[in-house]
Amino acid sequence: MIAEVQQVLAQADCLYDRNRVQQAIAELAQQITHTLADSNPLVLCVMNGALVFAGELLPQLAFPLQVDYLHASRYREKLAGADLQWKAYPSIALVGRVVLLLDDILDEGDTLVQIREYCLAQQAASVLCAVLVDKRHERRHPDLPRADFTGLEAPDRYLFGYGMDYKGYLRNAPGIYALAGS
Repeated sequence: MIAEVQQVLAQADCLYDRNRVQQAIAELAQQITHTLADSNPLVLCVMNGALVFAGELLPQLAFPLQVDYLHASRYREKLAGADLQWKAYPSIALVGRVVLLLDDILDEGDTLVQIREYCLAQQAASVLCAVLVDKRHERRHPDLPRADFTGLEAPDRYLFGYGMDYKGYLRNAPGIYALAGS
């Protein structure tokens, strides 16, 4: 598997290098601060994909907030999504809270729609979504045509790096890459 992963990275197209990703995250931090600074939000990191994104974004949000996580996935280290599997729910009560979901990518939107529905069912006052990458295509879930906050846009290719994975690997790649031939 290691040789395959090394070959995938060597042949991939770098869409955004680390500097451009960090610039996009800094811009997102400014937008989120402008919108949420006075709302005492609960920021939920969608594991595992948003881990890197959250780690770089959160220190730039210089206002009171709470952080928690949830773990829900459709991919489970595969290249295509399936049914949503919940592995962990937030531990902080959502009742009456402004919730900001952080996720690595908005692709078709099924995962974020179901997570948002869960948050609203837990009586969150509102739910906003911030994604590092919005993949451009026409297969988007009708209930989530766009995220509230988007860092970068990418073509309709298989992406990895900066939290997004290739078969469970390459989340730590120092940029956003597209799988060769995708």
